[in-house]
Amino acid sequence: MLDSLPAVSVKSTHSARHFARPASVTNRIVWRYAIPIVTIHLLALGALAPWLFSWTGVALLVIGIYIFGALGINIAYHRLLTHRSFKCPLWWEHVMVTIAICCFEDAPGSWVATHRLHHNDSDENLDPHSPRAGFFWSHMGWLLVENSNIRTVSAYERFARDVLRDPYYMRLQRTLLPLWIYLIQAGVYFYAGVVASWWAGGDWTARLQFGLSLLVWGVLLRTVCVWHITWSVNSAAHVFGYRTYETGEDSRNSWMVALITSGEGWHNNHHIDPASASNWHRWWEVDPMYMVICAMQRVGLASDVIRPRFLRKQ
Repeated sequence: MLDSLPAVSVKSTHSARHFARPASVTNRIVWRYAIPIVTIHLLALGALAPWLFSWTGVALLVIGIYIFGALGINIAYHRLLTHRSFKCPLWWEHVMVTIAICCFEDAPGSWVATHRLHHNDSDENLDPHSPRAGFFWSHMGWLLVENSNIRTVSAYERFARDVLRDPYYMRLQRTLLPLWIYLIQAGVYFYAGVVASWWAGGDWTARLQFGLSLLVWGVLLRTVCVWHITWSVNSAAHVFGYRTYETGEDSRNSWMVALITSGEGWHNNHHIDPASASNWHRWWEVDPMYMVICAMQRVGLASDVIRPRFLRKQ
């Protein structure tokens, strides 16, 4: 990869000052975000109950983090819709976006608009989730209170117009369809557990136990894990790690965040070249999501994949 780069960190010349939350933020709680976030966190605590444990649920948790989080959020929402790092057939794009909806991280228009605003004003006062306004703020606090610069018609018009031209994404933005999709997948997990236990000869108590275990571990706890994995890029990847490039903000390359996000933690690499489908610049900065995109390209599910800038210049 980029072996000619120095192996030492770049010391940022961008003064890492702290500041208050954006002036557009009020103390008014956004209940449509706060209630689901608090509720699902509380329900996920059911995983602590021994009666709700099953190894199948644990397996679904781990597999789900990579299918729903990595394919849905990292590839579909982030690299495809936000940065247009590659193209794919519309039906496959819609499938991946529907998978992302199962993470309950907002409709694609809202997600894309917020992330593009972050890149536009990264670690400046208008950044919706800079750690300079506090680590908790950047991790999840920004979701809980009103900010007139995001989730508004003007923000969507400026930062997500291309996304919302798609009728499916507009419907996701304007209706309760994301909630229904999330609830339907929860029902599928629960009833799949009930049916599997019935097939294995379990009584009604065993069926209920297994269905609830798949619901708690495979949906609720997985949702919470994917949330915090995604949010760690906004918080930890702007605080911890090394910098290969001077980017004018605080992005870092963090092996820890890269490990749990399947490559999104090479965040300084991403900020220097956000259009690229790859964050893989040095040999050890492995980017599994880029490998998935390349695999998709080989089978005809991706095209026009944008390579890193240092390769595009060759």
